[in-house]
Amino acid sequence: MDSKKGMKFVWAVIILAAIGAAFAICTNQPKPAAEQPAPAAVEQPAPAQEAKPEVKAEEIKAEPEAKAEEVKAEPEAKAEEVKAEPEAKAEEVKAEPEAKAEEVKAEPEAKAEEVKAEPEAKPEVKEEEAKPEEPKAALGLFAFFSAKKAEAAVKDTLVVADQYDPTTLDPIGHNDYPTSRACSHIYDTLIFLNPDGSLRPGLAEKWEFLSDKDYKMYLRKGVKFHNGEELKAADVKFSLERANTPAGSHIHTYSQDLDNVEIVDDYTVILHLKKVNYPFFSSLVHSWGNIVNKKAVEAAGDDYGMNPVGTGPFKFVEWAKGDHYTFERFDDYWGNKAKFKTLIVRSIPEPTNRTIELETGAVDIAYPVTTIELRRVDENPELVLQRAVLPSTTYMGFNVHKKPFDDVRVRQAISLALDTVGIQRAIMRGVGKTPRSLIPSVTKYSIDGELPVHTRDLEKARELFSAAGVDPNSISLIIRTNERKERVDMATIIQAQLADLGIKSEIMQQEWGAYLNDLQKKEHDVFLLGWGLSVPDPDYAVAGLLESNAGTNYTTFNDPKLDEMLAKGRSLPDGEERAQVYKDMQLYINEQLPMVYLHNDEAIAGVRKVVKGFEVDPFEVHSFRNVYFEE
Repeated sequence: MDSKKGMKFVWAVIILAAIGAAFAICTNQPKPAAEQPAPAAVEQPAPAQEAKPEVKAEEIKAEPEAKAEEVKAEPEAKAEEVKAEPEAKAEEVKAEPEAKAEEVKAEPEAKAEEVKAEPEAKPEVKEEEAKPEEPKAALGLFAFFSAKKAEAAVKDTLVVADQYDPTTLDPIGHNDYPTSRACSHIYDTLIFLNPDGSLRPGLAEKWEFLSDKDYKMYLRKGVKFHNGEELKAADVKFSLERANTPAGSHIHTYSQDLDNVEIVDDYTVILHLKKVNYPFFSSLVHSWGNIVNKKAVEAAGDDYGMNPVGTGPFKFVEWAKGDHYTFERFDDYWGNKAKFKTLIVRSIPEPTNRTIELETGAVDIAYPVTTIELRRVDENPELVLQRAVLPSTTYMGFNVHKKPFDDVRVRQAISLALDTVGIQRAIMRGVGKTPRSLIPSVTKYSIDGELPVHTRDLEKARELFSAAGVDPNSISLIIRTNERKERVDMATIIQAQLADLGIKSEIMQQEWGAYLNDLQKKEHDVFLLGWGLSVPDPDYAVAGLLESNAGTNYTTFNDPKLDEMLAKGRSLPDGEERAQVYKDMQLYINEQLPMVYLHNDEAIAGVRKVVKGFEVDPFEVHSFRNVYFEE
């Protein structure tokens, strides 16, 4: 090598060394905590739906039925005085309306322990003590990972994937689960429901049963709405009585026996019923019992469903229909404040896409997890699978005012044409079980376990068609369903099994909101839908679906005998006489057969391991009030 080339090589080495040193020094410059950049929130577009595999009837395989756990009715407890203790857990408050008017004092909700991220220890920086031989690149790497750890510790947004979008954010403008879940974050009810079905104080800190028809409620003082207004008795009166106006037609089943709400003073009201209704008090936990701000509702008018104002732990920010809604922590909340700032709930109907988003961390919680995704979530070390038996029934309903479904023999014949046990096993693969009664087996007074297993009998079906004077080959019908994959698959098998009798059918699949709107028109033939209890009483397992005036009676079943049974059941306290009423009711419904039972479901959610404080709700109105992120 000549001298010129040698000098060039030396200078190149010196320049490269200088650049490396400068880079190491830059990466080691500590930033003040206030200057550390916060991670940007990135909205992920909902992935395109994947093609859904066709389910063939011959793929039905017998598997043992999963047994739902029986939930037995708790014996009635006398209304006893319950006094509040600070920092104590709210105890179960049980009170029967027939008891003498005794004051029930509620305990304030116990404060959940705050989980605070410990501040990271800042490395000491001593001037002039750094040794020349220490590798500066290693120090730069340490600073990089320390910054990443700090970013992870300040995660302050919970992202959730729900199956469907809400239909409104007005608590009396709906009666479906996705909307109930959304409303539960914005609003509070007078009383709250515990996972075991017992009740605890909500906006009412205590109450008295003055008689079988009169309930005195004492409101918490100092509770604020999201618009800064203080909760007053006038808001409670407005909210509950509004449910009995045309705006509350969807939830009339729950509110129909409320006569009026009397204002005693700004923090005391008396609920007066038209007649004795023992399940009514428990129904106040339902979404219809959410308390709205009178001033906000009147100001928004017909647009209130897009401008909600409640007293709940989160306040409304924005709603991009069909995609997501965003709520923000309400820092003036009267109870335990949320431990994260922002809640984003995305609507992702396709189950595989929900799972992918959960796996990648784009969402923190996803529900429901379907049978085809169950093992995938369960075996992922970064995820936790949560399950709870639900008091719910998936069914195929008939429009009983439309020929030929107005003839009970035709309905019975179609039921006998279906292998409901095989359909449930093939589609649900060990999740839930096949119902035998409309009242789920986990609900008190259900006789599901006493009834025979449904069996397919084509010969008997033909005999019934003949007796009704109907040729099954002349029947052409539309099976309607929403986009839930399991229901589409069930409809596919039903279509194939009906064809064995010569019945022609096609499947119409619709988006959730459009589906419910079309069912309200009552022009359908048959449809697949689910019904779950958010109030733990058998009355609501039946009334919302089959009572003549129910806003969600999509079968159009109008039967005075059943209406009479329902009224009698409400008028009786828990006991043998009431149990017999509901037993007779279930047998009568099975004779009239306005619907074919397909599935008792489970609530199944997938949760990332860093998410703590979330528990899947056995009534499927999932709460994020106690959720936080593990460091």
